[in-house]
Amino acid sequence: MPDQIEELMARAYALARSAVAHGNHPFGALLVKDGEILVEAENEVVTTRDVTRHAETALVAKATMELDGKTLAASTLVTSTEPCIMCCGAIHWAGIGRIVFGVRAQQMVRTFDGEYRGIPCRDVFARINPEVEINGPVLENEGLQTHAEFWPEFLGR
Repeated sequence: MPDQIEELMARAYALARSAVAHGNHPFGALLVKDGEILVEAENEVVTTRDVTRHAETALVAKATMELDGKTLAASTLVTSTEPCIMCCGAIHWAGIGRIVFGVRAQQMVRTFDGEYRGIPCRDVFARINPEVEINGPVLENEGLQTHAEFWPEFLGR
């Protein structure tokens, strides 16, 4: 999959742009095993009025209904932006074995001059499941462009 990672991240960024087109926040995620995309999801927070419908949690909800634990453990979650604490919990409980993210959360927050108050996903997984492999950022500047276009206007800044 290392050869495909940029292509897969480009797909995650396309899902993030799709989320914006659907009236949501710019986040997208996909689950991949052996180079095959198994599940895709985008942020649905605004349209569902459900603050838990981040791209990663939406993906986990779909994946856990469709796939067995062995498949989840052998899969990689590719996400446009570093997962938040809530999403890390969902990924952990689903048993997904690897995460690749595009944009660091701290860098995303800088696109709208916000203060980063989160915990990096590497720190979360170091505590809850150090065996999960985490890679990123990947193609970060491309992902930051979508955030820079979205957040200042969305937040009225």
